[in-house]
Amino acid sequence: MTRSEQLKQADATLMAEIGQDQLRHKIRKTERRNFLTAFAFFAPALLLVGALLLFPVGYNIYLSFTKWKKFKGYDQFAGFSNYTKLASNHAFEDALINTSIWVGASVIFPLAIGFFFALVFRSVRGEEAFKSIIFFPKILAPTAVGVIWFYFYAPDGVLNRLISLASGGDPVDIGWLYEASTITPAIIVTFVWQTVGLVMVLTLIGLAALPRDPIEAATIDGASNWQIMRHIIVPLLLPTLLVVTILSVLAGFTVFDLLWVMGSGYPGKRSLSLVVMMYFEAFQKSSWAFASAIAVVIGMVVLAITWVQALLQHRIDRMTG
Repeated sequence: MTRSEQLKQADATLMAEIGQDQLRHKIRKTERRNFLTAFAFFAPALLLVGALLLFPVGYNIYLSFTKWKKFKGYDQFAGFSNYTKLASNHAFEDALINTSIWVGASVIFPLAIGFFFALVFRSVRGEEAFKSIIFFPKILAPTAVGVIWFYFYAPDGVLNRLISLASGGDPVDIGWLYEASTITPAIIVTFVWQTVGLVMVLTLIGLAALPRDPIEAATIDGASNWQIMRHIIVPLLLPTLLVVTILSVLAGFTVFDLLWVMGSGYPGKRSLSLVVMMYFEAFQKSSWAFASAIAVVIGMVVLAITWVQALLQHRIDRMTG
């Protein structure tokens, strides 16, 4: 190779390196511009989430470690004293037990009844009318539902009159919301009445999305309806049922309206939940720091349950994927 050819090759190599550097510079510049553009679009949402969610949550956690009083600004650091107070508080123990009962009831009964209605009303004449009737309570405000059922359970209300007619006209004076043995079942019935429609609709959506081939193949092979339900429909419907379960658990932990409207001031030990206790401590007793500690406990429990359900969701996805 001559000297001239070597120089030309060196120039070509140098120009290629310069071109690659310019190309990399342009790529970095484009990526930076795209990032800034995307951030500009996300910034309002991030600010909104930070102002309405992240800051209140963080400030609530801070308050739970202080002795803050309403309108007094007394925020002396208290360490874990509020949480220690919770551990020795009998009302908190009752609220935790009642909340567990509520969560169990909000999962088992709406899920079972809603699943049954979804199976029954998906193939009957006039199904839309039945679905609308069952879903109608969900569009009502929980406070309005509580007031309606409060008068339904009243000593001179509809339920006692129906029992009186069924027993031959003898007067019945049962205080359903005034007795510790009946207040929890009464409110659970009200809660199920309002929420079962949503469970039914979500289950119907899941049933409509199921593939038809496995069901048709099982029918041709002579499988019974029970076998198809147990071995095909339910396993394929597990992701939908898990979503319904998560929503039901969250609803059970955060239910407040029905408990406050129907059970406030009555056998409080039986109608007290963590959310009701948090509200009472904050707005009735002005113990905001103590109420913040209750809110933190509620959040930690919900996060733990959500984490467990996320693991279950991952396993179900692997099984059905």
